Amino acid sequence: MPYTKLLVVEDEEIVAFDIESTLNTLGYDVIAVVSSGEEAIQEAATSKPDLVLMDIRLKGSMDGIQAGSIIKQFNIPVVYLTAHADAATLQRAKISTPFGYVVKPFEEIALQTTIEIALSRHQAEETMRQALKKEQELNELKSQFISIASHEFRTPLTTIRLSTDMLEILCRDYMDEKKIKHFNRIHTSITEMVQLMNDVLMVEKAEAGKLEFEPIQLNLKDFCGELIEQLQFNAREQYLITFNSPNNINACIDETLMRYILSNLLSNAIKYSPQGGTINVELNCKDETVILRIQDWGIGIPQENQAQLFQPFYRASNARKIQGTGVGLSIVKQCVDLHGGQIAVESELGVGTTFTVTLPVVN
Repeated sequence: MPYTKLLVVEDEEIVAFDIESTLNTLGYDVIAVVSSGEEAIQEAATSKPDLVLMDIRLKGSMDGIQAGSIIKQFNIPVVYLTAHADAATLQRAKISTPFGYVVKPFEEIALQTTIEIALSRHQAEETMRQALKKEQELNELKSQFISIASHEFRTPLTTIRLSTDMLEILCRDYMDEKKIKHFNRIHTSITEMVQLMNDVLMVEKAEAGKLEFEPIQLNLKDFCGELIEQLQFNAREQYLITFNSPNNINACIDETLMRYILSNLLSNAIKYSPQGGTINVELNCKDETVILRIQDWGIGIPQENQAQLFQPFYRASNARKIQGTGVGLSIVKQCVDLHGGQIAVESELGVGTTFTVTLPVVN
C-alpha cells in the first residue's frame, strides 16, 4: 500500500534484502532495514514507522520479542517474522501481544494480508483509544460543571432560606393559615432543590467511581429505629411506619450510605402511597446476612418497568405525575453494591411494592 512506512528487522543480509524487495514490489515504503534489537528500538523511536516487521531470532543480547515489547510502548504495531514456530517461542510471542506472526518462508499474499490486517487492527484500536480519551475528558468536564453548578445553586438557596426565616419572624404577629401555607411551600421547595443537587452529586460520584465507602461497626436496630422516627415525624399524619427487628444486629456498614438506602426507600414508599397507609420495615439477620425489607401498599410498579428501575433518571410509566427525578434508586443500588450486597423488588400494580436489601454482616 503506497505511503505505508515499514521498518524491517532482520539479521541475515540475504533474507533482509529479499524481504525489502518483496515489500517494495507490494507498494510499501521500507524506511530502514536493521539487524539488531537495539538498532530497531532506536530507529523506531526516531522515524516512527507505521509498522515493524521483526525477526524473533536476532544476534546480540536482545531478541525480537524483547525489542518488540519495547517498541510497542511507542504505539507502533509489531509483526513477527521467524523460521522458528516451536511451542516455547510461540508462547513468548503471544505474551507480548503482537499484531501478527508470519512463519518463514512465506508467500507474498500471506505477508501482505498479515500486514494489512495488522494496520487495520491498529487503526481501529487507535480510534477507540481516542474515543475513550475524549469520553474521559467529557466526563471530567461534566464533573467540574456539576460541582460548580451545585456550589453556585447553594448560595442563592441559602439566601432564600435566610430571607424566608426573616420574613417569618417579621410576620409572626400577622401570621394566618394562608401565610403559613406559603411559607411551608417555600421551605419544602428549598429542601427538595437541595436534595436534588445532593442526588445529582451522588450519581456523578458513583459513575466516576468516587463514592466513598467507610464501613464501621453499627447497631443497625438502633440506627434504623432512630432514622425511622425522624421520617415518621416528617411524614403526614395519614402515614404510619412500623418497625420490626427481633434482635440487636451489629454489622460492618457505611453509616452514610446506609442512611441514604433506608431514607430513600422509605421516602419512595411514602411518596408512591398518595392515599396514605401503613409502611412496614423489617430488619433481620440470617446466615451472616442482614435483610432489610420495606413494604408499602401504594400504586405499585408495572411489570415492564421493573427491570429498568435502578437506571439513573428512569421513572415508571405510572409515576410521571408524581414529583421526582428518578435518580434515587440508582444511588441506592450503588450504595448496596459497595457493601457487596443485593437489592430486589417485588411489586404488583395497584397493590404495593416491597424492596428487599441484603448486606453481608462483615464486609
